[in-house]
Amino acid sequence: MSAAFPSPAAVSPEATTIRTEDPLIRVRDLVKYFQLSGGWLTRKHTYVHAVDGVSFDVQQGEVLGIVGESGCGKTTLGRLLLRLIEPTGGSVLFEGRDLTELSGGELRSLRRQMQLVFQAPMASLSPRLKVLDIIGEPLRTHGVVDKAELPARVVALLEQVGMGAQHLDRFPHEMSGGQCQRVAIARALALEPRFIVLDEPTSALDVSVQAQILNLLDELRRAKGLTYLFISHDLSVVQHVSDRIGVMYLGKLVELGPSAQLFDDPLHPYTQALLGAIPTTDIATRPEEERELLILEGNVPSPANPPSGCRFHTRCPLVHDLCRQQEPLLREVEEGRLVACHLVE
Repeated sequence: MSAAFPSPAAVSPEATTIRTEDPLIRVRDLVKYFQLSGGWLTRKHTYVHAVDGVSFDVQQGEVLGIVGESGCGKTTLGRLLLRLIEPTGGSVLFEGRDLTELSGGELRSLRRQMQLVFQAPMASLSPRLKVLDIIGEPLRTHGVVDKAELPARVVALLEQVGMGAQHLDRFPHEMSGGQCQRVAIARALALEPRFIVLDEPTSALDVSVQAQILNLLDELRRAKGLTYLFISHDLSVVQHVSDRIGVMYLGKLVELGPSAQLFDDPLHPYTQALLGAIPTTDIATRPEEERELLILEGNVPSPANPPSGCRFHTRCPLVHDLCRQQEPLLREVEEGRLVACHLVE
């Protein structure tokens, strides 16, 4: 890490020894700071702490959901895992190979196994290219097929996502949002990856289309043994698709655990508040004590000047003096469940 950057926050030793065997992805102490422009009369710079000391593993075939409010660092984390942006510190290991240490050629070769599906399908596809060229581009770039074989290969990919040869000559503006997202998924599948980062893949779609895309992603995962990092602010969607869920707040991972356990018994006050904000239709029939919610007060602090101690203490209704003074470390409090909270400890 460059000496020009501030030192990242401390990371729990326990967080770096998560008990998993041979994970596909191993993330350790991952940090990303973005420098803000300083005045021309001063050498002092301000840094946005987008991701600040994050550690976790992703197993082969697993869906790991990442949730949190806008600006918590979810998208930055996903792009760091693919090294689409350079980390300030830490490591990302794919099958034991550290992506942060690979050269251009080595990284390009390994990227065939890692892909990204963006949030806005209409914006992620070039408006000047037809579907044949959009899906065929990675195949041509990596020399997978020759020109004569390309149309048949693209049609086969389209059929995997519920489309067909009739879409080859269409431009993005001639298709619906759901069709564009299917094309984006087909493009991601073109090089037969093992790991895909799904960055809010359904948030720009109608509810009925969201269900179709989620079902498609699940079918593809089961058929091809894919591994997903599923980023979303919609907790009901994340609950539906994820094996485990990580909760982020101001660049930190504050809770991580199996999806069912996290929803049934959230440990961190921030997780409790997020789950309490999910709309429900049966609240009138639930006992009074189950309707008591943790209400978040105040605004999210600036990631350029995160609070001392626990970053959530400025909004936490259960805050204690220790929370303001000392940052809680991400620790395993139950088998497979990690949380960064003094109250839980």
